[in-house]
Amino acid sequence: NEIGVFEMKDAGLVEVGNPSRMFLEERPEGASGSVVLPCLEGTRPLLVEIQALVGPSPLGMPRRTAVGVDHNRISLLVAVLGKRMGLEMGDQDIFVNVAGGLRVDEPAADLAMVSAMISSFLDRAVDKRLVVFGEVGLAGEVRGVSRPELRIKESAKLGFTKCLLSPSNLDSCVAPDGMEILGVDSI
Repeated sequence: NEIGVFEMKDAGLVEVGNPSRMFLEERPEGASGSVVLPCLEGTRPLLVEIQALVGPSPLGMPRRTAVGVDHNRISLLVAVLGKRMGLEMGDQDIFVNVAGGLRVDEPAADLAMVSAMISSFLDRAVDKRLVVFGEVGLAGEVRGVSRPELRIKESAKLGFTKCLLSPSNLDSCVAPDGMEILGVDSI
């Protein structure tokens, strides 16, 4: 249940020592709709960029496109945003992408997807030093996920200084030097 990341070079396949850095190196600065998620692939923490583009749909039926995340999860999160936050995106085209071609299949991506969609919808960039993870329930609550300490440690190692997560995960974590961790009860 582990992954290896390799790059093709002149000499053949070469292991990528820090895949998180590779996945984030082309992240646009100050762009709305971009959020960093510390996810787990097996037991290995990886930081990936979740991108969202939300805009008015010229069509009668708005499009929902997901690359690297579950399409149905996007629809569910859009419904939660409408009901619990009053952010009606039902008439918007919504595109969500995991940059770098990785597939993220864990509930920990929910809060990052919600943050990216809100950022794009409001056209306001998220702090570039922030990482976000947590499951979002139908009542809009933010739930804890597995291995928060591993996710936070990897984030701090790559220079991130803020982390947004569930209060239940906050209780079991100690912030590394230079890292501020914030618990949020709901979206």
